Amino acid sequence: MSFYLYFLCGILGGVLGGMGMGGGTALIPLLTLLLGVPQAAAQGANLLSFFPMAALALTMHAKSGLLQKNGLVFLILPALILSAGGAFLAAQLPAFLLRRAFGALLVALSAVKLLQKGKNGVKAGRKSQKTW
Repeated sequence: MSFYLYFLCGILGGVLGGMGMGGGTALIPLLTLLLGVPQAAAQGANLLSFFPMAALALTMHAKSGLLQKNGLVFLILPALILSAGGAFLAAQLPAFLLRRAFGALLVALSAVKLLQKGKNGVKAGRKSQKTW
């Protein structure tokens, strides 16, 4: 039975990741809260699942002509260095601190999305009130 739960969590994380929402925002809480996976292991599984999704997305964007190659190296190198540093730091931190930091990140992301939605709603409302 647990195989199916892991499988369903993976599908949900993959679908959200493929939609550009970030599968880890669902996958990590599902693994830790629903299945009792330790925080560091859940974050590691999320990173491993990210590699094939990112490779596929990069390939598809490149084939569609949506990949801007100028400055790409200046994005990739810092991302690789900081990812390795973040992984090393996460391995050294206690699990409760990782859980709290990830929870704070999710709350902050939610607040940003709510604020963006509020601003977009106000702009849309102003446009509809124009008189000709």
